[in-house]
Amino acid sequence: MPLYDYACTRCGRVREVRHGFDETFEAPCESCGAPLRRVFNAAPVLFKGSGFYVTDSRSSSAAGKTEKSEKVEKTEKADTTAKAEKPEKPSSESAA
Repeated sequence: MPLYDYACTRCGRVREVRHGFDETFEAPCESCGAPLRRVFNAAPVLFKGSGFYVTDSRSSSAAGKTEKSEKVEKTEKADTTAKAEKPEKPSSESAA
């Protein structure tokens, strides 16, 4: 059975009551006798696993390796495209 919070409408005292989903609680406040109202609390949210935030904890060596490998791949691609774009000039000795 779930646990519910009830607050007094007059003195503000909070009381925890355990009852079923279908049941209602209509007892007066223990200290002043005023009616109680149900208090709704935010449910906690837990994100488990990795990949939810940029600041997730991961080993710095793994992060460094991926950045280095990406840089190496980019420079290799740039070198191969630069070589492919440059046409070879015929030498002046063979033309003479």
